[in-house]
Amino acid sequence: MPISPDGPLSYGMQLPVQSQSAIYAEPWEAAATPADLVRVARAADRGGFAYIAGCDHVAVPRRLAAGMSTVWYDPVATLSFLAGVTERVLLMSHVAVVGLRHPLITAKQYATLDHLSGGRLILGVGAGHVREEFEAVGADFDGRGGVLDESIDALRAALGPEEYPEFAGVRFAFSGLGQLPRPVQERVPVWVGGSSPAAVRRAAVRGDGWLPQGDPRDRLPAQIARLHALREEAGVEAPIVVGAIAEPLYVGEPGWPVGRRTLAGKPEELAESLREYAAIGVHQIQVRFRSRSVDELTDQMAAFGADVAPHLGR
Repeated sequence: MPISPDGPLSYGMQLPVQSQSAIYAEPWEAAATPADLVRVARAADRGGFAYIAGCDHVAVPRRLAAGMSTVWYDPVATLSFLAGVTERVLLMSHVAVVGLRHPLITAKQYATLDHLSGGRLILGVGAGHVREEFEAVGADFDGRGGVLDESIDALRAALGPEEYPEFAGVRFAFSGLGQLPRPVQERVPVWVGGSSPAAVRRAAVRGDGWLPQGDPRDRLPAQIARLHALREEAGVEAPIVVGAIAEPLYVGEPGWPVGRRTLAGKPEELAESLREYAAIGVHQIQVRFRSRSVDELTDQMAAFGADVAPHLGR
């Protein structure tokens, strides 16, 4: 279902298993299987989740592996796989590091995903942060901000309705090159990730949505105000979908240590807390549940969809 600035507070989630950073991965994910990913995706489909998301890293250097791990599934392959076992949930890259690839390659991959999924793509993009990853594929790390800006513009053309898209920029130019299939969506939504001043400006000027990276609640109002001010200053009249990453959640009384930052308790209490995001101008929240197994995770997702979500729009 579309995510709109005019609609009720939507909720989506980053998929487990497909990225296993030590910051957020649960212990059970290390031994998880593709079948477990399918179970989670189907639970999201049933539970009213607006989207499921996958991350993007081509290769992780040894110096960062202890914290990041080297488990990063390819987002296009993963989301395409899950498109075939779901019906309505949207499929988002959160985020695709588009500077690692030529825009025509990115467009070919994601246009095909949108085509095969019946128009369910949200293309989340970001600048990236791992120098070695860029250097290994011959991409420009130091100039990645400018590359991302131009890549978004190029992708607007390459993911549009034209079989032979045209674009002429400083770094990229193409014309007379046909790409079929085209996306099902007339305009693929591009959501820009990041919370730095440059990322907020990029989202304001070029994005259909903004994906902040972990801004706490007390910092979001100022960030959102700046986002809207920059968008108005740039003369962009279209509304923008503002997102937030919510605190970890547990529906009910956990009975095990879920961490002091985790929001846990009765559904009505959780909904009351999460509605604060809507009050400060957020349109969609990315939720994450503490869990000790895939069974517990899918149970949490079902409880959230049935008992918490109905109270989010009040």
